[in-house]
Amino acid sequence: MNLARVLGEIEFPAASRDRWRSLAEKTIGSAAFEDALVSHSDDGIAIQPIHERVADPALIARRRPELPWLAAQRIDDPDPARANRQALEDVAQGATGLALVFEGAPNAFGYGLPAAPETLATVLEGVPLSRVHLRLDVHPASRAMADWFVAYLTAQRADPSKLSLSFGIDPAAIFAGTGRLSMTIEALKASMPQSLAHFFAVGVPGVLLEADGRVYHNAGATEAQELGAALASAAAHLRLFEDARQALVYAAPHIGFAVSIDQDQFMSIAKIRALRRLWARMLELCSIPASPATIHAETSWRMMTTADPETNILRSAIACFAAAVGGADSISVLPHTIAHGLPEGFARRVARNTQLVMASESHLDFVADPAAGAGSIEALTDALCERAWAEFQFIEREGGILECLAAGHLQRRIGAASDARLLRYREGGSQIVGATVYQLANERPVETLAAERRPLPTEGAAFCEKLDSLRIEEAIGASS
Repeated sequence: MNLARVLGEIEFPAASRDRWRSLAEKTIGSAAFEDALVSHSDDGIAIQPIHERVADPALIARRRPELPWLAAQRIDDPDPARANRQALEDVAQGATGLALVFEGAPNAFGYGLPAAPETLATVLEGVPLSRVHLRLDVHPASRAMADWFVAYLTAQRADPSKLSLSFGIDPAAIFAGTGRLSMTIEALKASMPQSLAHFFAVGVPGVLLEADGRVYHNAGATEAQELGAALASAAAHLRLFEDARQALVYAAPHIGFAVSIDQDQFMSIAKIRALRRLWARMLELCSIPASPATIHAETSWRMMTTADPETNILRSAIACFAAAVGGADSISVLPHTIAHGLPEGFARRVARNTQLVMASESHLDFVADPAAGAGSIEALTDALCERAWAEFQFIEREGGILECLAAGHLQRRIGAASDARLLRYREGGSQIVGATVYQLANERPVETLAAERRPLPTEGAAFCEKLDSLRIEEAIGASS
């Protein structure tokens, strides 16, 4: 018997959603379909168990889909000499970018490079600037740090046209994370245009202003709240460029985004894809020609646990995969021991190799938008766009991102979302492997580097309610 011929003659009934649902309802018995098989995101988005494929989907790819994403290794050691050794090792072992995190930055998590002009010369000594992407996660004196960096590049006689840079300046993110501004909102708006004009004059390449959603995510924001706040920051940046009398068609490519990506794989993929659509829509409404968003993704701080920290490797791997498939232009993976202290060499190597294996061995960058047409992810992308745009409009009606933060409006909405999420963990509706379920009987010792953990500066907290950055595990413990 020719099995191939026999199978070829068999006609299978056409698949349909209605037939699948009928079979599914028989399986779940008396339980309601919506209760048994439909879940909801923190934004109330209904997550159906099955979707039909989308025909002729629009391609949503990285800014330069012909190139792999940039693997940006985190450099945050308070000891500049030790940080330099780490940077040189990272570049030698395959990292294509360095994320310089300075003390006082919202994502420093208690550590960070000293905020001093001489730090750059020490940390970057021997680093091939023309072959490595550099991004700065800066402290409240971000404009001064940018000036120091420009002076450093001038002293090195670096050719700006051969550099890949991101300054990571976002006054709103610093304001949200620390309650600090080096000046009043009015004075900031008056002085920033002059600084931007200066940067344009000296030919600084890459991203000058960044709309950073990470501080909101780590404080407990939903995906739509994070994206809405990032969009509001981007709108504020466009206004600053306009006040600096810079043509927005030339200014738009100098605005970038940073987001947190967690272990919710499909939602994280959709988050990055939605951000690209939202930025394109904003440019369209401003009559600015399309300019692809530059998106930096960092694995989530709030998902990291001190209990069973090796499980963080799996969480970060899923998050990194989602960021790559979603189309992030650069990715930073937090070392799995970061909740315990300053990570040492092994944890840093695992974080670095997580990206390198996915890029060099799994070739996740080979397909520009592998999620295109996948019904579930396309549906999540559409729903996130709608809810994030609504949050953005809400912030704009409240006066814009800085005014909204100064009044505490956004903090209260994020606080409510965070409280609802923590309640589900406390009541057992959600679980954290190794922390709230399947705990280890004996935790293994964790090695970290000797460094003093320093809290975020909070001067100005009376002016702006501080937006705390807490890991979920830590918040659960504090509230129980």
